[in-house]
Amino acid sequence: MKLPPKRLAVGGRIDRSRPVEFAFDGKKLHGFHGDTLASALLANDVALVGRSFKYHRPRGIFSAGPEEPNALVTLGTGGRREPNLPATTLELADGIVAQSQNRWPSLAFDIQSVNGLFSPFLSAGFYYKTFMGPTRRAWMFYEHFIRKAAGLGRAGTDPDPDRYEVRYAFCDVAVIGGGPAGLSAARAAASAGARVALIEQDFLFGGQLLSERPDGSAAIWLNTIEAELRAFETVSLMPRTAAFGIYDGGVIGLVQRRGDAGTEESGEPRQVFTILRARSIVFAAGAMERPLVFPDNDRPGIMLASAARAYLNRFAVLPGRRVIVATTNDGAWRTAFDLATAGAEVTVADLRRAPAP
Repeated sequence: MKLPPKRLAVGGRIDRSRPVEFAFDGKKLHGFHGDTLASALLANDVALVGRSFKYHRPRGIFSAGPEEPNALVTLGTGGRREPNLPATTLELADGIVAQSQNRWPSLAFDIQSVNGLFSPFLSAGFYYKTFMGPTRRAWMFYEHFIRKAAGLGRAGTDPDPDRYEVRYAFCDVAVIGGGPAGLSAARAAASAGARVALIEQDFLFGGQLLSERPDGSAAIWLNTIEAELRAFETVSLMPRTAAFGIYDGGVIGLVQRRGDAGTEESGEPRQVFTILRARSIVFAAGAMERPLVFPDNDRPGIMLASAARAYLNRFAVLPGRRVIVATTNDGAWRTAFDLATAGAEVTVADLRRAPAP
Protein backbone atom coordinates (compact mmCIF):
# COMPACT_ATOMS: atom_id res chain seq x y z
CA MET A 1 0.00 0.00 0.00
CA LYS A 2 1.28 3.45 -0.91
CA LEU A 3 1.98 5.60 2.14
CA PRO A 4 -0.25 8.66 2.64
CA PRO A 5 1.34 12.05 1.81
CA LYS A 6 2.53 13.00 5.31
CA ARG A 7 3.30 9.53 6.66
CA LEU A 8 6.94 8.75 7.40
CA ALA A 9 8.31 5.46 6.12
CA VAL A 10 9.86 4.55 9.47
CA GLY A 11 9.31 5.30 13.14
CA GLY A 12 6.27 5.71 15.33
CA ARG A 13 4.23 3.20 17.30
CA ILE A 14 1.94 2.23 14.43
CA ASP A 15 1.86 -1.23 12.85
CA ARG A 16 2.49 -0.79 9.13
CA SER A 17 1.72 -4.48 8.54
CA ARG A 18 -1.92 -3.85 9.53
CA PRO A 19 -3.46 -1.24 7.23
CA VAL A 20 -6.87 0.19 8.12
CA GLU A 21 -9.48 1.62 5.75
CA PHE A 22 -11.87 4.29 6.99
CA ALA A 23 -14.08 7.03 5.58
CA PHE A 24 -14.24 10.74 6.32
CA ASP A 25 -17.03 12.78 4.75
CA GLY A 26 -17.62 9.98 2.28
CA LYS A 27 -14.01 9.75 1.09
CA LYS A 28 -12.13 6.50 1.65
CA LEU A 29 -8.76 6.93 3.33
CA HIS A 30 -6.11 4.63 4.80
CA GLY A 31 -4.25 4.49 8.08
CA PHE A 32 -2.60 1.86 10.25
CA HIS A 33 -3.32 -0.02 13.44
CA GLY A 34 -2.20 2.25 16.28
CA ASP A 35 -3.46 5.44 14.64
CA THR A 36 -6.11 7.74 16.00
CA LEU A 37 -8.63 9.22 13.60
CA ALA A 38 -6.81 12.55 13.93
CA SER A 39 -3.37 11.14 13.14
CA ALA A 40 -4.74 9.26 10.13
CA LEU A 41 -6.41 12.42 8.82
CA LEU A 42 -3.17 14.37 9.21
CA ALA A 43 -1.23 11.61 7.48
CA ASN A 44 -3.64 11.88 4.54
CA ASP A 45 -3.05 15.66 4.43
CA VAL A 46 -6.57 16.50 5.62
CA ALA A 47 -6.15 19.92 7.23
CA LEU A 48 -9.77 21.13 7.42
CA VAL A 49 -11.82 18.95 9.78
CA GLY A 50 -14.64 21.16 11.05
CA ARG A 51 -16.28 24.55 11.44
CA SER A 52 -16.64 26.79 14.48
CA PHE A 53 -19.90 27.05 16.39
CA LYS A 54 -21.07 30.57 15.56
CA TYR A 55 -19.07 32.06 12.69
CA HIS A 56 -18.32 28.73 10.97
CA ARG A 57 -14.62 29.54 10.77
CA PRO A 58 -12.40 26.73 9.42
CA ARG A 59 -11.03 24.43 12.08
CA GLY A 60 -8.03 22.09 12.03
CA ILE A 61 -6.55 19.55 14.43
CA PHE A 62 -5.06 21.45 17.38
CA SER A 63 -4.00 18.87 19.97
CA ALA A 64 -3.32 15.16 20.27
CA GLY A 65 -5.48 14.30 23.27
CA PRO A 66 -8.84 14.77 25.00
CA GLU A 67 -8.35 18.54 25.25
CA GLU A 68 -9.04 18.89 21.50
CA PRO A 69 -11.44 21.85 20.89
CA ASN A 70 -11.65 21.77 17.09
CA ALA A 71 -11.70 18.29 15.56
CA LEU A 72 -15.11 17.18 16.81
CA VAL A 73 -16.69 14.61 14.51
CA THR A 74 -19.75 12.41 14.21
CA LEU A 75 -18.88 8.73 14.31
CA GLY A 76 -20.93 5.93 12.80
CA THR A 77 -24.25 5.77 11.00
CA GLY A 78 -27.79 4.75 11.86
CA GLY A 79 -28.19 3.56 15.44
CA ARG A 80 -24.43 3.82 16.04
CA ARG A 81 -24.33 7.50 15.15
CA GLU A 82 -22.53 9.43 17.93
CA PRO A 83 -21.81 13.18 17.61
CA ASN A 84 -19.22 15.57 19.04
CA LEU A 85 -16.36 13.12 19.57
CA PRO A 86 -12.74 14.39 19.56
CA ALA A 87 -10.95 12.79 16.62
CA THR A 88 -7.78 12.88 18.71
CA THR A 89 -9.13 10.24 21.12
CA LEU A 90 -10.76 7.86 18.62
CA GLU A 91 -8.73 4.71 18.01
CA LEU A 92 -8.72 3.94 14.30
CA ALA A 93 -10.45 0.70 13.35
CA ASP A 94 -11.28 -0.87 10.02
CA GLY A 95 -14.59 0.34 8.64
CA ILE A 96 -14.95 3.46 10.77
CA VAL A 97 -17.20 6.09 9.19
CA ALA A 98 -16.69 9.67 10.42
CA GLN A 99 -18.28 12.93 9.33
CA SER A 100 -17.44 16.56 9.94
CA GLN A 101 -20.07 18.70 11.64
CA ASN A 102 -21.73 22.10 11.59
CA ARG A 103 -21.42 22.77 7.85
CA TRP A 104 -23.68 22.94 4.80
CA PRO A 105 -23.61 21.91 2.04
CA SER A 106 -20.02 20.74 2.50
CA LEU A 107 -17.03 21.23 4.78
CA ALA A 108 -14.97 23.06 2.15
CA PHE A 109 -17.87 25.29 1.08
CA ASP A 110 -19.98 26.23 4.10
CA ILE A 111 -22.63 28.82 3.33
CA GLN A 112 -22.98 29.81 6.98
CA SER A 113 -19.37 31.02 7.04
CA VAL A 114 -20.91 34.29 5.84
CA ASN A 115 -21.73 34.82 9.53
CA GLY A 116 -18.17 36.04 9.98
CA LEU A 117 -18.98 39.15 7.95
CA PHE A 118 -21.55 40.11 10.57
CA SER A 119 -19.38 39.36 13.62
CA PRO A 120 -19.59 42.96 14.97
CA PHE A 121 -23.35 42.44 15.35
CA LEU A 122 -23.18 38.86 16.65
CA SER A 123 -21.31 39.29 19.93
CA ALA A 124 -21.81 36.90 22.84
CA GLY A 125 -25.43 36.90 23.98
CA PHE A 126 -26.56 39.13 21.11
CA TYR A 127 -29.89 37.33 20.83
CA TYR A 128 -30.95 38.42 24.31
CA LYS A 129 -30.93 42.03 23.09
CA THR A 130 -31.33 42.06 19.33
CA PHE A 131 -34.30 39.72 19.13
CA MET A 132 -36.25 40.92 22.14
CA GLY A 133 -39.28 42.60 20.61
CA PRO A 134 -42.04 44.50 22.35
CA THR A 135 -43.83 41.23 23.11
CA ARG A 136 -42.80 37.72 24.11
CA ARG A 137 -44.22 36.46 20.83
CA ALA A 138 -41.36 38.12 18.92
CA TRP A 139 -38.74 36.13 20.87
CA MET A 140 -40.67 32.90 20.36
CA PHE A 141 -40.57 33.53 16.60
CA TYR A 142 -36.81 34.18 16.48
CA GLU A 143 -36.00 31.37 18.91
CA HIS A 144 -37.18 28.78 16.41
CA PHE A 145 -34.47 29.80 13.91
CA ILE A 146 -31.76 30.36 16.54
CA ARG A 147 -32.22 26.85 17.90
CA LYS A 148 -31.89 25.37 14.42
CA ALA A 149 -28.58 27.18 13.95
CA ALA A 150 -27.21 26.11 17.36
CA GLY A 151 -25.33 22.94 18.16
CA LEU A 152 -22.65 21.01 16.32
CA GLY A 153 -23.42 17.34 15.57
CA ARG A 154 -26.77 15.58 15.44
CA ALA A 155 -27.48 12.45 17.45
CA GLY A 156 -28.86 9.36 15.75
CA THR A 157 -32.55 8.53 15.94
CA ASP A 158 -32.44 4.81 15.02
CA PRO A 159 -32.37 2.04 17.65
CA ASP A 160 -28.87 1.27 18.91
CA PRO A 161 -27.90 -2.31 17.92
CA ASP A 162 -24.96 -2.53 20.34
CA ARG A 163 -24.85 -3.84 23.88
CA TYR A 164 -23.69 -1.99 27.01
CA GLU A 165 -22.79 -3.29 30.46
CA VAL A 166 -22.66 -2.10 34.05
CA ARG A 167 -20.03 -3.64 36.29
CA TYR A 168 -18.87 -3.29 39.88
CA ALA A 169 -15.23 -3.55 40.94
CA PHE A 170 -13.13 -3.12 44.08
CA CYS A 171 -9.45 -2.39 44.71
CA ASP A 172 -7.07 -1.11 47.35
CA VAL A 173 -5.48 1.58 45.17
CA ALA A 174 -6.93 3.21 42.07
CA VAL A 175 -4.42 5.11 39.95
CA ILE A 176 -5.99 7.59 37.53
CA GLY A 177 -3.56 8.21 34.69
CA GLY A 178 -1.22 5.81 32.93
CA GLY A 179 1.75 8.09 32.32
CA PRO A 180 5.17 7.72 33.98
CA ALA A 181 3.89 8.92 37.37
CA GLY A 182 0.85 6.65 37.27
CA LEU A 183 2.85 3.64 36.14
CA SER A 184 5.39 4.19 38.93
CA ALA A 185 2.65 4.59 41.53
CA ALA A 186 0.91 1.42 40.36
CA ARG A 187 4.14 -0.58 40.53
CA ALA A 188 4.94 0.70 44.01
CA ALA A 189 1.47 -0.16 45.30
CA ALA A 190 1.48 -3.60 43.67
CA SER A 191 4.94 -4.35 45.08
CA ALA A 192 3.54 -3.63 48.55
CA GLY A 193 0.83 -6.25 48.03
CA ALA A 194 -2.09 -3.95 47.17
CA ARG A 195 -4.80 -4.68 44.62
CA VAL A 196 -4.36 -1.97 41.99
CA ALA A 197 -6.52 -0.59 39.18
CA LEU A 198 -4.58 1.50 36.65
CA ILE A 199 -6.98 3.71 34.66
CA GLU A 200 -5.95 5.34 31.38
CA GLN A 201 -8.19 7.06 28.81
CA ASP A 202 -5.77 6.35 25.94
CA PHE A 203 -5.52 2.93 24.29
CA LEU A 204 -1.80 2.88 25.15
CA PHE A 205 -0.10 3.43 28.48
CA GLY A 206 2.76 5.90 28.71
CA GLY A 207 1.29 9.39 28.65
CA GLN A 208 3.90 11.93 27.54
CA LEU A 209 6.45 9.15 27.07
CA LEU A 210 4.55 8.15 23.93
CA SER A 211 5.73 11.43 22.39
CA GLU A 212 9.36 10.43 22.82
CA ARG A 213 11.23 8.59 20.11
CA PRO A 214 10.20 4.91 20.17
CA ASP A 215 13.84 3.73 20.08
CA GLY A 216 15.08 5.78 23.04
CA SER A 217 15.55 5.18 26.76
CA ALA A 218 12.00 6.37 27.55
CA ALA A 219 10.54 3.61 25.37
CA ILE A 220 12.74 0.99 27.02
CA TRP A 221 11.64 2.11 30.49
CA LEU A 222 7.99 2.14 29.40
CA ASN A 223 8.11 -1.37 27.95
CA THR A 224 9.87 -2.68 31.06
CA ILE A 225 7.47 -1.25 33.62
CA GLU A 226 4.40 -2.23 31.61
CA ALA A 227 5.67 -5.82 31.44
CA GLU A 228 6.25 -5.78 35.21
CA LEU A 229 2.69 -4.58 35.85
CA ARG A 230 1.19 -7.22 33.58
CA ALA A 231 3.05 -9.87 35.57
CA PHE A 232 1.22 -8.89 38.77
CA GLU A 233 -1.99 -10.88 39.31
CA THR A 234 -3.24 -8.10 41.58
CA VAL A 235 -3.04 -5.35 38.93
CA SER A 236 -5.96 -4.54 36.63
CA LEU A 237 -4.89 -2.54 33.59
CA MET A 238 -7.79 -0.48 32.23
CA PRO A 239 -6.93 1.29 28.95
CA ARG A 240 -9.56 3.19 26.91
CA THR A 241 -11.18 4.10 30.22
CA ALA A 242 -12.24 7.58 31.33
CA ALA A 243 -12.74 8.41 35.01
CA PHE A 244 -15.59 10.91 34.90
CA GLY A 245 -16.41 11.37 38.58
CA ILE A 246 -15.33 10.68 42.15
CA TYR A 247 -17.98 10.31 44.83
CA ASP A 248 -18.33 9.64 48.56
CA GLY A 249 -16.75 6.52 49.95
CA GLY A 250 -13.99 6.29 47.35
CA VAL A 251 -16.39 5.52 44.50
CA ILE A 252 -15.14 6.29 40.98
CA GLY A 253 -17.30 6.32 37.86
CA LEU A 254 -15.59 4.83 34.80
CA VAL A 255 -16.57 4.43 31.15
CA GLN A 256 -14.54 2.11 28.95
CA ARG A 257 -14.85 2.14 25.16
CA ARG A 258 -14.52 -1.34 23.66
CA GLY A 259 -14.99 -0.60 19.96
CA ASP A 260 -16.20 2.11 17.62
CA ALA A 261 -16.67 0.11 14.42
CA GLY A 262 -19.54 -1.90 15.89
CA THR A 263 -19.49 -4.92 18.22
CA GLU A 264 -22.81 -6.52 17.33
CA GLU A 265 -21.21 -9.51 15.58
CA SER A 266 -18.71 -10.32 18.34
CA GLY A 267 -21.24 -9.98 21.15
CA GLU A 268 -18.84 -7.77 23.13
CA PRO A 269 -20.28 -4.65 24.78
CA ARG A 270 -19.47 -1.41 23.00
CA GLN A 271 -19.01 0.45 26.27
CA VAL A 272 -18.74 -0.65 29.89
CA PHE A 273 -19.82 1.54 32.81
CA THR A 274 -17.88 0.50 35.91
CA ILE A 275 -18.56 1.59 39.48
CA LEU A 276 -15.17 1.19 41.15
CA ARG A 277 -14.75 1.41 44.92
CA ALA A 278 -11.17 2.09 46.07
CA ARG A 279 -9.59 2.45 49.50
CA SER A 280 -7.08 4.99 48.15
CA ILE A 281 -6.97 7.07 44.97
CA VAL A 282 -3.84 8.37 43.25
CA PHE A 283 -4.28 11.24 40.80
CA ALA A 284 -1.67 11.09 38.03
CA ALA A 285 -3.66 12.68 35.22
CA GLY A 286 -0.73 14.63 33.79
CA ALA A 287 -0.80 18.14 32.35
CA MET A 288 -1.88 19.96 29.20
CA GLU A 289 0.08 22.49 27.21
CA ARG A 290 -1.17 26.05 27.46
CA PRO A 291 -1.55 27.60 23.99
CA LEU A 292 -0.34 31.03 22.95
CA VAL A 293 -3.07 33.61 22.42
CA PHE A 294 -2.95 35.62 19.18
CA PRO A 295 -5.36 36.53 16.35
CA ASP A 296 -6.37 33.61 14.12
CA ASN A 297 -4.76 31.01 16.37
CA ASP A 298 -7.73 28.76 15.60
CA ARG A 299 -6.95 28.28 11.91
CA PRO A 300 -6.02 24.92 10.31
CA GLY A 301 -2.29 24.29 10.39
CA ILE A 302 -1.83 25.70 13.91
CA MET A 303 -1.35 23.17 16.70
CA LEU A 304 0.28 22.77 20.08
CA ALA A 305 3.99 22.03 20.05
CA SER A 306 3.38 18.96 22.20
CA ALA A 307 0.80 17.75 19.67
CA ALA A 308 3.21 18.13 16.75
CA ARG A 309 5.76 16.05 18.65
CA ALA A 310 3.18 13.38 19.46
CA TYR A 311 2.09 13.04 15.84
CA LEU A 312 5.71 12.85 14.72
CA ASN A 313 7.12 10.39 17.25
CA ARG A 314 4.07 8.31 18.13
CA PHE A 315 2.22 8.21 14.79
CA ALA A 316 5.05 8.85 12.29
CA VAL A 317 3.23 11.82 10.79
CA LEU A 318 5.15 14.93 9.73
CA PRO A 319 2.69 17.78 10.41
CA GLY A 320 4.37 20.11 7.90
CA ARG A 321 7.44 20.60 5.74
CA ARG A 322 7.93 24.22 6.81
CA VAL A 323 7.23 24.81 10.50
CA ILE A 324 7.41 27.80 12.83
CA VAL A 325 7.68 26.88 16.51
CA ALA A 326 6.69 29.72 18.86
CA THR A 327 7.59 29.17 22.49
CA THR A 328 8.36 30.69 25.86
CA ASN A 329 10.18 27.66 27.32
CA ASP A 330 12.58 24.84 26.54
CA GLY A 331 9.86 22.23 26.01
CA ALA A 332 8.99 23.26 22.47
CA TRP A 333 12.65 23.11 21.44
CA ARG A 334 12.45 19.31 21.67
CA THR A 335 9.65 19.49 19.12
CA ALA A 336 11.78 21.71 16.90
CA PHE A 337 14.77 19.35 17.09
CA ASP A 338 12.65 16.28 16.30
CA LEU A 339 10.91 17.99 13.38
CA ALA A 340 14.24 19.09 11.94
CA THR A 341 15.63 15.57 12.29
CA ALA A 342 12.59 14.26 10.38
CA GLY A 343 13.34 16.60 7.48
CA ALA A 344 11.21 19.66 8.18
CA GLU A 345 12.46 23.21 7.70
CA VAL A 346 12.06 24.70 11.19
CA THR A 347 12.13 28.28 12.46
CA VAL A 348 11.97 28.87 16.23
CA ALA A 349 10.51 32.08 17.66
CA ASP A 350 11.42 32.16 21.36
CA LEU A 351 9.96 35.07 23.34
CA ARG A 352 12.69 34.92 25.98
CA ARG A 353 15.60 37.34 25.89
CA ALA A 354 18.29 34.68 26.15
CA PRO A 355 16.96 31.18 25.46
CA ALA A 356 19.31 28.34 26.34
CA PRO A 357 17.66 25.09 25.25
